[in-house]
Amino acid sequence: MKKDTTHNLTVAAMLSAVAFILMFIEFPIPMLIPAFIKMDFSDLPALLGAFALGPVYGVIISFMKNLLHIVIKGTSTACVGELSNFILGAIFSAVAGYLYKHHKSRKTAIIGAVAGAVAMGVLSVPSNYFVVYPAYVQFYHMPLEAILGMYQAILPSADSLIKCLIIFNLPFTLVKGLLDAVLCMLIYKPLSPILHGRR
Repeated sequence: MKKDTTHNLTVAAMLSAVAFILMFIEFPIPMLIPAFIKMDFSDLPALLGAFALGPVYGVIISFMKNLLHIVIKGTSTACVGELSNFILGAIFSAVAGYLYKHHKSRKTAIIGAVAGAVAMGVLSVPSNYFVVYPAYVQFYHMPLEAILGMYQAILPSADSLIKCLIIFNLPFTLVKGLLDAVLCMLIYKPLSPILHGRR
């Protein structure tokens, strides 16, 4: 049991480091969503960890990558961006890992990953509305009108925060999760010996 725990912690640490590196490979999609929201694939290692080690490790990896990002790179968003990244990444990996844990098969992995992406997309609306965007206004001193203006530059009729989150953030977050899910399905099996400590 001690050996298993040591292995799990080692793999989690490795995946956290990879996730941290992937946070640097991000890019905006300015025609589809405001430029301060960027696409990246840093949730992929947490999804791999959730499948290989369990949902709790997926959440831990999501937490550690953001902690590393704050400590090593520093934050440009008063930690609000990292908070949002953690909340959504934790939801994604926890839901996917929980469903897979109770019946381990490729079909369940696909169902879990899709369910995790859907949960992440749907819950991005209340988490952004009640936590993340109010935190931006409070701690980053960015007026809500300025945030709405970035959305309205793309779609002038997006005149309320809830409308912006439903029109832009929800589908963006869902697609981001689905892309991570596809990548996970492609690389999980080749990485499985490393993740599970088998030769």
